[in-house]
Amino acid sequence: MSETTHDSAVAMSAPPSPDDGLTPAQLAQKYGLSQSGARPGLFEYVRQLWDRRHFIAAFSSAKLTAQYSQAKLGQVWQVATPLLNALVYYFIFGLLMGGRGKMTNDVYIPFLVTGVFVFTFTQSSAMAGVRAISGNLGLVRALHFPRASLPISFALQQLQQLLFSMIVLVIVLLGFGHYPSLSWLLVFPTLVLQYVFNTGLALIMARAGAKTPDLAQLLPFIMRTWMYASGVMYNLTEQLRNKHAAEWLINLLASNPASVYIDLMRYSLLGHGFNHRDLPPHVWALALGWALLVGAAGFVYFWKAEERYGRG
Repeated sequence: MSETTHDSAVAMSAPPSPDDGLTPAQLAQKYGLSQSGARPGLFEYVRQLWDRRHFIAAFSSAKLTAQYSQAKLGQVWQVATPLLNALVYYFIFGLLMGGRGKMTNDVYIPFLVTGVFVFTFTQSSAMAGVRAISGNLGLVRALHFPRASLPISFALQQLQQLLFSMIVLVIVLLGFGHYPSLSWLLVFPTLVLQYVFNTGLALIMARAGAKTPDLAQLLPFIMRTWMYASGVMYNLTEQLRNKHAAEWLINLLASNPASVYIDLMRYSLLGHGFNHRDLPPHVWALALGWALLVGAAGFVYFWKAEERYGRG
């Protein structure tokens, strides 16, 4: 052991540490340490989400209640907003631009309201998803939980809002002579498939929005374009054929997911009240395929960046 004397002070050199030369990974293994915020395996992640299912449901309900808490009419705006949009579209597309084609008012108005409500479900899920992480950074940084809980809860919030709006849609249908039939039961599988699709879309938007917050400003323009390309205000196939569009373009636009779910809902509620022959072939297979593809891909895409949310 060496000894050095200077100004009556004695310094003893420290003995070599047994940890000298070990890498950080070896040190962590030696002392049983694990990385804070590390991404769990996919199946473990699913299990964690299931364990927090009550949080997801409670968070979505709280968000739904608080959404219009500052407005005097409160939850009425959940229904009033899409109805007012439908009224504007009826005036512009139904009356001024002839978008209803050969449909009479007793068919076109339920046709329009159904399209607006169903598309609003997807639109709102995407808009809420893009801010799910970037708009809740305080919660993300303060608590440890699977981050997918946030976009999933926002998609669930939009489903709850749509179910509330469906009461008004049923009143509109009854008012224009469309009474319950067995085809109305198809509404339930349609909503389940659309919810899975919307959840996957919200997860994709959540990861993209966490990395690029400006996407929240661009998304409304993308959604508006998607709405016009999905036949919300008019019979898309009929309008395209009137313009002599190529058949491949007609099939492509009619097979986009928003158009598929809108057509399924219209067919379920209106039956033969509109030209259901314009539904794309194998429409249920398309609806299932879009739900599984976007739902699974969105979940895996979001999970891949789990450890990066809320950092930086």
